[in-house]
Amino acid sequence: MSNATHPGATGSGANDDQRDVLQVDALGVAFGTENGDVAAVRGVSLRVRPGETLALVGESGSGKSTVALAALGLLPGNARTTGRVSIDGTEITGATEPHLASLRGRTASMVFQEPATALDPLTRVGAQISEVIRNHRPLSRAQAAEEAVQLLRRVGIPEPEKRASAFPFQLSGGQRQRVVIAMAIANAPGLLIADEPTTALDVTVQADILDLLRALAADSGTGVLLVTHNMGVVADFADRVAVMFQGEIVETGTVEDVLLRPQHAYTRRLLAAVPRLAVAQAGATAPTPGTPFTVTEADLTPAAAEVAPVVELRDVAVHFGRGRRSVHALDGVSFSLRPGETLGLVGESGSGKSTAARVALGLIAPTTGSVSLFGTDLRTARGRSRRELLAGIGVVLQDPVASLDARMSVAECVAEPLRVHRRSMTAAERRERVGELLERVRLPRELANRGPRELSGGQRQRVSLARALVLQPRLLVADEPTSALDVSVQQTVLEVIGELQDELGFACLFVSHDLAVVQRFAQRVVVMRAGRIEEEGATATTLLHPETEYTRRLIAAVPVPDPVLQRRRRADRTATPATAEGAA
Repeated sequence: MSNATHPGATGSGANDDQRDVLQVDALGVAFGTENGDVAAVRGVSLRVRPGETLALVGESGSGKSTVALAALGLLPGNARTTGRVSIDGTEITGATEPHLASLRGRTASMVFQEPATALDPLTRVGAQISEVIRNHRPLSRAQAAEEAVQLLRRVGIPEPEKRASAFPFQLSGGQRQRVVIAMAIANAPGLLIADEPTTALDVTVQADILDLLRALAADSGTGVLLVTHNMGVVADFADRVAVMFQGEIVETGTVEDVLLRPQHAYTRRLLAAVPRLAVAQAGATAPTPGTPFTVTEADLTPAAAEVAPVVELRDVAVHFGRGRRSVHALDGVSFSLRPGETLGLVGESGSGKSTAARVALGLIAPTTGSVSLFGTDLRTARGRSRRELLAGIGVVLQDPVASLDARMSVAECVAEPLRVHRRSMTAAERRERVGELLERVRLPRELANRGPRELSGGQRQRVSLARALVLQPRLLVADEPTSALDVSVQQTVLEVIGELQDELGFACLFVSHDLAVVQRFAQRVVVMRAGRIEEEGATATTLLHPETEYTRRLIAAVPVPDPVLQRRRRADRTATPATAEGAA
C-alpha cells in the first residue's frame, strides 16, 4: 500500500559509513484483543543516523507512538511484533527484559509528552537524575549528585544547586520538561526518542526546549526520533520526515520536500488542516482568506459594541496567600465580552490567563475589583440566583479524559448538568436532548451508550462540548480545548464550535497558547503577562502588528510549518536576546 520512498534514501548530510543509531526493518505490531488481533503497524522501515532528527508524524491512531515504544521494547504484553529493530547495532526485537533495561537510559532514552507523569512526585529531581546515572555507571552518590547538578545547569535550569533539592511540583512545566531531558541525556545516549515533548508547553518555553534539543544533537551527535503532530515543530527541528497513515509510512523525505512539496494525498490533507500564523513578513499581510476562522476588524461593528457585555472584569486583582509570600496572580485586569463574540486570552504559563477565566466563571473571587456576569455583580449573587447565573456558562477544558467521568456513559456525562441544575425533564426528553446535541457536534447518537474511554480524543472533546452546551449557555469558556489534539481533529472541533456559536449566539472566552488558532478563531485578543494585560485589540491587527516587545517576542517564538521561513524566523529570534523574564 505504501508508495513511500525508502526512509534511508534521503539523508541529512551524515557520512554514509556511519552506522544508523536506529534501524527499523519491516516492523509489524498487532495487539491481541477479545475480538482477535488488531494491526497497529504494518511494514514500517526507517533509519536515524547520528546527529540527525527524523520526525514521525500522523494523526492519533496512525501508529507513530507504537513505533516509538517498539523501538525501546516498551510495548504491552498483548503486542505481537514482526520484523526487526536495532539500536546502534544491538537487536531489540526479541531481546530479554534485563538486556533492554541495560540499554534504556544508556544507549537510548525517551522524553515523554507529560513530564508530570514521567517524574516521581515524591522524589527530589536531583535524586531522580542521580538514580538514572547510577543505574548505568559505577559512581558514588556524591559523584552522581554533582553530575545531576551539572546536567540541570546544561539544560538551562536556573540555580541548579537549589533546584536539585526541589520536588517536581515546585517547578514550572518548562522546568519539569528540562528535568526529563536531563534524565534522558544523563548517560550520553546515541538515540533520543521524543514523544510529543512540547505539546503542553507555551510557545516561548517550546522554543527554548527545541533550541536545547537542537544543541544537544549538534554537540553530542545524538540521533533524535521526534514523534509529534505539530508541523511547526517539525519545520523548526527535523531534518527528515516520515508520514504515517493507518499503520504505514506513506511518504518520507527531507523536511523541505515533505512540508513544501508533499506527494501523498494524505500528507497534503494533513498539512491543509494546520492552522498557520500569519506573520508580518513579505507576502504575509493577513490570515488566509476563506478559512473558517478568519476574522477581521470589520467583524467588530459599532452595533456589537453597544450590546451589554455577557461578562465584564473591572480592575480585578487576585492574590494568593498573605504577607511577603503572597502571589499576585492578577493585577488590575479589565476586559469584557459581548454576545456572539470570541475573545482570545493568550500569554505564557503563569501569565494569569487561566486565573482570569476562573474569575469569569465565578470559581475564584477577586481580591479587589468586580466581576459582572450577565449584568449581575457576582459579589451580590447568592444561593439560587447565583446558581441560575452560573447555569448560563458552559466549560470545555483541555483534557476531556479528566473532565469526563469514566464511570458514566456518554449520555450520562452530557446530561449531568441537567440534573445538577435541576432542569425538569423526563428520561425520554433527556435522551432526545442528548441525541440532538451529539448530532450537533458531529457525533452519531449511537455513541450515547459508550463510555468516554471507548472514544478517540477528538470524539471525547466533542462530547465535552455537547456537555457544555446542554444548558444552552450564553457564555462558553474554552481553556486550551485543542492543544492536545491532532491538527485535523483540532480543525473539526473548532469548526463545530464556530458553527454552534453562529447558530446559538453564545459568547466564547478562548484561553490558548496556540496563537495561530487564536488568530483564526477570535475577533479580539488580550495578551497577558505576569498577571497584567500587556496588549489588547482586534486579533487581525494585534497579532500581525503588535505594539509591545513582549507580544512580538511571543509571536516570534511560534514555529510555522514552513522550514525555509522558520529558519529565518529562528535566526531573527536568536539574534534578539530574550529578556530574563521570558526564560522558562
